[in-house]
Amino acid sequence: MGVPISKVSKVRVMGPLALFVAEFRAALKEAGYTPLSIVNELRMLSDLSRWLQDNGLGAADLTAARIRDFVATRHSAGHVVAYPPRFFATVTGILVDRGVIEVEHVEPVVASPVDALLASFEAFLLAERGLAACTAAAYVMRARRFLARQAPGGDLAGLAARDVTDAIRAEASLVSVGSTQFFVVAVRSFLRFCFLGGLLPTDLSGAVLTATGRRRSPLASGITVTDAAKLLGSCDGRSNEGRRDHAVLLLLLRLGLRASEVSGLVLEDIDWRAGLVTVHGKGHRVDQLPLPEEVGAAITAYLQRGRPRPCSHREVFLRSLAPVEGLGRGGISCIVRRACCRAGVPPVSAHRLRHTLGCEMVNSGVPLPEIAQVLRHRSLTSTALYARVDIDGLRALARPWPGSVL
Repeated sequence: MGVPISKVSKVRVMGPLALFVAEFRAALKEAGYTPLSIVNELRMLSDLSRWLQDNGLGAADLTAARIRDFVATRHSAGHVVAYPPRFFATVTGILVDRGVIEVEHVEPVVASPVDALLASFEAFLLAERGLAACTAAAYVMRARRFLARQAPGGDLAGLAARDVTDAIRAEASLVSVGSTQFFVVAVRSFLRFCFLGGLLPTDLSGAVLTATGRRRSPLASGITVTDAAKLLGSCDGRSNEGRRDHAVLLLLLRLGLRASEVSGLVLEDIDWRAGLVTVHGKGHRVDQLPLPEEVGAAITAYLQRGRPRPCSHREVFLRSLAPVEGLGRGGISCIVRRACCRAGVPPVSAHRLRHTLGCEMVNSGVPLPEIAQVLRHRSLTSTALYARVDIDGLRALARPWPGSVL
């Protein structure tokens, strides 16, 4: 039985959008869509164009409100086709480029003063504090919980030190010590932001209690050399996706990069002549690391024989499925999880591979200051976590138990 061939030319688009079929098809092809996927997208374009024609509308009338009407009409008529947002984004993008419609400037809707306050707090964390987007979002979530308890309407005028203390105690009664400590850090940062912004007459960040208590302080745990080899061996070097995954895993294992740092790599970050790679880390920190030959060879194999082309994206690692775009932090983590499944090893996170490099250096006798340089820690306090991995070294420092026989 032969392979089915997509009949792209058989899809007929009637109505005001028929003039833009060629550009629409070209945009989909550039985004990495397969011929069969292009057929499905063209059918959706045909539905939209016919709906515009039936309602006496032209391409210039395609607005966000019209798109919502179109989707609602199709669903009410019993059609089960899902029209993804990226489909409409492609159509409207073409119409904007052709000057048929203008870009709609939609002002963000602020639901309440609390939302406005938290939006300003998040912008402060991203711009001034240099936090990652996921960390800033976690801070905002806890600040929202604090406001819900102590200032539901966002009015901070009557907030006192006792209110802050009560909020910390209430949180501690519901969650673990670790979660309470995170809540403390977020609330302290939020109150300091409010004071600096003139929203509070007094700096109440000092009223935030320090959460203490017993909690496990686990050792830095990587994976074994055998499991690391299995992960690398699970990547099919004959496929585009396999070459990409192999290069990603090597960056995590050999250079100890974070998932966000791997996803943020762009083509300009690699200096092939000097053998260096520029890493954009936490807190807007920028470092240059030597590019090992093994890692460089894997990246080269992916760029030459695995990366989609032609492609205008500058990210090194791209999605293998359309629409072709840069892999996010979650995509890197997904690569690690899939590799664990293929290799038959217990699932681990991408950050565990970073721990693997740190543990290997400790076991090889590398001093902590050098480990800190490789892992790009701002403080040796972060690197001290790996000192506890050297059990033999710690045993030599241990004093004999009183009364024990030497």
